[in-house]
Amino acid sequence: MAFNLLIFQKLWRISVSERISEITGFLLQLDALKSVNRRTYINGGERVENSAEHSWHLAMACWAFAELLQEDYDVARLIKLALIHDLGEIEAGDTFLYSANRRDAPIEERKGVEKIAAHPGNPIKNILPLWDEQELGQSREANLLKVIDRLLPFLHNITSEGRAWRDNGIRKEQVLKMHQFIETENPEIYEWFLSKLDDAVEQGWLADT
Repeated sequence: MAFNLLIFQKLWRISVSERISEITGFLLQLDALKSVNRRTYINGGERVENSAEHSWHLAMACWAFAELLQEDYDVARLIKLALIHDLGEIEAGDTFLYSANRRDAPIEERKGVEKIAAHPGNPIKNILPLWDEQELGQSREANLLKVIDRLLPFLHNITSEGRAWRDNGIRKEQVLKMHQFIETENPEIYEWFLSKLDDAVEQGWLADT
C-alpha cells in the first residue's frame, strides 16, 4: 500500500512538472505581444507603444470607466476581454486604425487567436469565445471596450500633439468617421471627444481638410 502511494506521488510530481513546462511555453507565446509595435506614441511622443502595453492600459481604463459610469458592468469579464482583444496581433501584427485593409484584419487576427487557444499549455478554455465576443460586440462589456479602445489612441494623439496623425497624414474627417459610433454608445464621452478634436485642429495637430 505504501509502495503504491509512493508511485502515485512520483507520477503526480512528474505530471505537475510537465504541466508547468507546458504553461510556461504558453506564457512565452503570449509574451510575444510585447514585440508588436503600434503607431501610437506614448509619453508625449517619446516612443511608440507596443500591443502588450496597450492591452494592459485598456484593461485598466475599462475597469476605471466601469467604476465611473456605475452601470453594473461585469468588471472581471470586461478586464478579460481587454486582455485578450489584441492577442491575434502576435501572428497578424497591428493594423493601423486608418489603414485601407483594416476590414481584413479580424480574419487574420482570429487565426492567430485560434493558434494561441490550441497551445497545449493553454489552461484558459474560453479564449476564443471571449475574443469573438469582443470582436463582434456581443455584450455591454464588449461595447464599452470598443469605446475605450478607440479613446486611448486618441488620448495619446492629444498628448503627443497629434504625432501619429501628422506622421500618417490623417485628417479630421477620418477621425470623426472612426469615432462616430461613440455618440450612440456614450454621448458624454463623445461630447468630450469632440471638444478635444476641435482643440487639436485649432492647435494645428490635425488637418481640418
